[in-house]
Amino acid sequence: MPPQKKFSREEIIQAAFEIARADGLDHITIRKVANRLGSSIAPIYVNFASVEELVQAVIGKISDLSREILIEQNSGNPFHDIGVASLRFAKEYSVLFRDLVMKQNDYMKDHDQDMAPFLIEQMKEDADLAGFKDEELRLVLLKMRIFQLGLSVMIANGLLPDSFGEKEAIALLDHAAEDVIAGARLRQQGSL
Repeated sequence: MPPQKKFSREEIIQAAFEIARADGLDHITIRKVANRLGSSIAPIYVNFASVEELVQAVIGKISDLSREILIEQNSGNPFHDIGVASLRFAKEYSVLFRDLVMKQNDYMKDHDQDMAPFLIEQMKEDADLAGFKDEELRLVLLKMRIFQLGLSVMIANGLLPDSFGEKEAIALLDHAAEDVIAGARLRQQGSL
């Protein structure tokens, strides 16, 4: 019998990620990952005690990918970049987006808690958000997240008219952000 092939944790996670990207997180099984790697299940179990542990590693990879997409935006307007990165993720990884956002699961709770401090720090670098306290920034972020998730769901599910492309989606997102920030400024000044 030939020796078992050895695979790194990263190779196994990547194989599981590709399965999730195409078919969804629920489709990750040890057998499918082994088949994708051209291996028996033994090398996977050397690195992961269970399929749940492997799925959590894939969620970690998705979180890292989200952060990379955000950093790549780098327009000089961090708040804008947060929204554009989300729209881009919804479009490029629609199966994962639907799994994480539209199905009841606990995956996003940890992701949201991990990302919130990072996003707040990004927002502090945005000149349009200067002078807001952390709590005010959290509320602005929540309001924009609600809008952006709705728009992202429509993108991920192909629910927008064909004439409504990425440029139009970004413009709509920017206009909503301007409105949310203007409302927050008025509240801050006691005008609302």
